[in-house]
Amino acid sequence: MFDIGPTELLLIVVVAVIVIGPKDLPLALRTAGRWIGRIRKVSGQFRAGFDAMVREAEMQELEEKWKAQNEKIMREHPNGGPPGTEQTGAYPAAPPQPSVSAASAEANAVAADNPDEYRDRPVDDPTPDSATAEKPTER
Repeated sequence: MFDIGPTELLLIVVVAVIVIGPKDLPLALRTAGRWIGRIRKVSGQFRAGFDAMVREAEMQELEEKWKAQNEKIMREHPNGGPPGTEQTGAYPAAPPQPSVSAASAEANAVAADNPDEYRDRPVDDPTPDSATAEKPTER
């Protein structure tokens, strides 16, 4: 920071011992340490404030770019989106899922084609054959 080498530091210590004296030197160093701490604290606050102002300016610049880009997109697509979508901006609805009754009707149709294979099993049984099988005994 101050680019003070070891010989320069030794010279400062010798001058401080001669001028202040060995008796008052600890008190002087403590006072100097407090002042240096206060200066660091103020410079840190200044740096943080400056960084906050820079970030705020960058955010404002980005918001302006986003706003300009949004306006450009809105001019290019006045209807709000691709064909087939509504003006609400919502995505198209998902295709309807087959209901349980439709699945039952399909199972009944398959069972009607193969009556012997599905005769003993109920149509609406949600469990597969492997889940109803007996578990092997442990040895």
